[in-house]
Amino acid sequence: MTRQPTPTDAPPTADEAELARRLGALTLEQKVRLLTGADFWSLHPEPAVGLRRLVVSDGPAGVRGELWDERSPSANVPSPTALAATWDEQLVEQLGGLLAHEARAKGVDVLLAPTVNLHRTPYGGRHFECFSEDPLLTARIGVAYVKGVQGGGVAATVKHFVGNDSETQRMTLDARIGERALRELYLTPFEAIVGEGRVWAVMAAYNGVNGHPMTESPLLRQVLHDDWNFDGLVMSDWFAARTTEQSARAALDLVMPGPIGPWGDALVAAVRKGKVDETLVDDKVLRLLRLAARVGALDGIPTTARPPEQDTASVAARLRETAAAGFVLARNENAVLPLNRVVLKKIAVLGPNAAVARTLGGGSATVFPPYTVSPLDGIRAALGDGVEVTHGIGVTPQTRTPVAPLSHLRLPDGTGEGTEVRFLAADGTLLGSERRAGAAYTWMGSYGPGVPVGEVARVEVRTVVRAAGAGRYAIGGSGIGRFRMSVAGTEAFDVRLQLPPGADLVEGLMTPPQRLHTVELAAGEETEIVLTHDIDTESASGSTGEAIGDAVTMFQFNLQPPHGSDDEEIERAVALARDAEVAVVVVGTTEEVESEGFDRTGLALPGRQDELVRRVAEANPRTVVVVNSGAPVLLPWADDVAAVLLAWFPGQEFGNALADVLLGTAEPGGRLPTVWPASERGLPTTEPSDGVLTYDEGLFIGHRGAGRPEWQPPRYDFGHGLGYTTWEYVSLDVPGETPPGTDFTAEVRVRNTGTRHGKEVVQVYARRPGSEVERPVRWLAGFAVVEAAPGEEMVATVTVDARALRHWDPESGRWTVEPGTFRLDAGPSSTTLPLTADIVVGRS
Repeated sequence: MTRQPTPTDAPPTADEAELARRLGALTLEQKVRLLTGADFWSLHPEPAVGLRRLVVSDGPAGVRGELWDERSPSANVPSPTALAATWDEQLVEQLGGLLAHEARAKGVDVLLAPTVNLHRTPYGGRHFECFSEDPLLTARIGVAYVKGVQGGGVAATVKHFVGNDSETQRMTLDARIGERALRELYLTPFEAIVGEGRVWAVMAAYNGVNGHPMTESPLLRQVLHDDWNFDGLVMSDWFAARTTEQSARAALDLVMPGPIGPWGDALVAAVRKGKVDETLVDDKVLRLLRLAARVGALDGIPTTARPPEQDTASVAARLRETAAAGFVLARNENAVLPLNRVVLKKIAVLGPNAAVARTLGGGSATVFPPYTVSPLDGIRAALGDGVEVTHGIGVTPQTRTPVAPLSHLRLPDGTGEGTEVRFLAADGTLLGSERRAGAAYTWMGSYGPGVPVGEVARVEVRTVVRAAGAGRYAIGGSGIGRFRMSVAGTEAFDVRLQLPPGADLVEGLMTPPQRLHTVELAAGEETEIVLTHDIDTESASGSTGEAIGDAVTMFQFNLQPPHGSDDEEIERAVALARDAEVAVVVVGTTEEVESEGFDRTGLALPGRQDELVRRVAEANPRTVVVVNSGAPVLLPWADDVAAVLLAWFPGQEFGNALADVLLGTAEPGGRLPTVWPASERGLPTTEPSDGVLTYDEGLFIGHRGAGRPEWQPPRYDFGHGLGYTTWEYVSLDVPGETPPGTDFTAEVRVRNTGTRHGKEVVQVYARRPGSEVERPVRWLAGFAVVEAAPGEEMVATVTVDARALRHWDPESGRWTVEPGTFRLDAGPSSTTLPLTADIVVGRS
């Protein structure tokens, strides 16, 4: 059962009296100054109380730090959905320790993760950034993540509180969520992470819930402070705070980013006029000082927590292991996997994501890894010279031209690969320059040391494009505002790129409009390119857009080398598949259809990828399809291929982990953390009506909707996943009776009936026959991970948290348990449950 924090089990921190003493040394102006960020990624220092600068960083897929580009590489961990697919709390906690180490290496004190909004619908644009559709699985994986991070002395920030389950109109959306659904589903992960996880920070969301923007919502105080005794800090999502008095009177403690924002002098004036009580300001500052003490940012208050030591090899091994543990083997006909490398002579590795895979999602989850291993490279490295590995892209699903690959770019002076970036004043004066090993550029509030931000009028990118092969190269830029480009000294275009009416500015930053110019080049030919972007905010829309536009400069230099048509590439892929013993087809989503800033409009794989899979499967019956997407996609060909492996966004070790699983070095350890739909019928929408998104489905999201009239049988059920061995479920033992509000254990005996060592995720679901309370037919109540050798029996001890059997009573405004008989079912997925036992819950 979730415990509330108490003085005896609270995380180590400074004596509260000492914090109060330091608080008392500050003037009102000093206190208020601390409550808005100093810049995009840091908080103000205050020497008067021994407070140093605190640094925060985005973190769901790695610790990016204060730079948003390749100059500050970060370990790229598997996406949160991939982590939840492991169902392995110990593994996730260890990964949290790795992230703490990364954070400390970058000078980061506060990690802006985990994201524990639910997979309400697969259309959600940030589906990949969230753990699961299920509140219990989300809670337990989230708690493990937070314990790992904070065990290393770095604060975790659970987000986005609450109801930020989609992207459409997210800045202004009002999510209308029923009281039971709000408490039993959407608040449940936050409750566990505040209670059991003892998280140090919470982030308030952009959206509103039931009529109140979350940065002003009464839920902050009523739920976090009053119900859960949360003693940490609540910060706004970036640019989410829009009012002075309303947000200050709510339990919002920190406005981010800074130095702009609705507090500052306006909040000082509100306190002076009696419109905001100064005790509220004091409480906010005290929470900030408590956070600072916990991460070691207050002089004289040491912290003993240190992250575990890591080196390059151990990081790579951890990421490789974790990626494989999250791969879900959804289909494996005739045991085509694992492949027998002893007899394998030729394999075709095909598809648009085979040579350049997606290791992470877009938006704030973006990091820049030191390297990525593609499926093609990983398979080639694992098989060595004894097996021929052929490759074809099959199709090009992107409609956008990608960021220019470094291999095509040369510095203007010929000294190596890359670009020269120059910062120019309005009169053309050079204010600064830098050499870059990439073509995606982001500056947030600073252009680097010595470059005066207010004087930069334009940014110029100079490079020499070298053609690897002959053909037509599409070259240009992406961004918002004015762009000019010259090729070999001749102007190619001078345009102003703008968002379409009504578009979210963040969407524009993630998938900005493009302008391209075609250049015909011979193999080995070089040509000089100059791309110039004028700095202005004319294309920003609305107050939030203007604020982001003022603070961020973001654009890309784009280049698409020549390639065959889809018809040509499909025919080539089919020929390669026909000539190989096994065909591995790696398909997936693109940044155009799956990213922060917008929701998905459909679940089909983009482009002609479905056609590619069908054609390859017709040519080779031993076709293995690897699905490289952060969220479910439709798989209309699933019954026609030998194997389907769901790989998510698996981080920088993707290719090595994939080779391990394909060749049987590692078992695919994942089980689905979300239902994988067979069609788009009946799925909840993300499209608001008049600014309101009503959660009409109530309690019945994902697998909780099974058995209802609107339920559509999925392609793959929640919890589904195959390994490389087989299991028998032998027995289920539970207590005959339990008092309400008490945890209990279910003992599930399983036997490995296969021929190799394996892992099984034992799942226990609850139901309440004859219930007088509206509830799902069946819901997840607990789970445990076991491993066993061939022929070995193991007992999985599954803790059933008391919360699993309770429900929220809107009339009394409290939790309650319906007395009577609950039925528990155990098995390997939500629909394969061979064991059943009853337990009687008594009256309180």
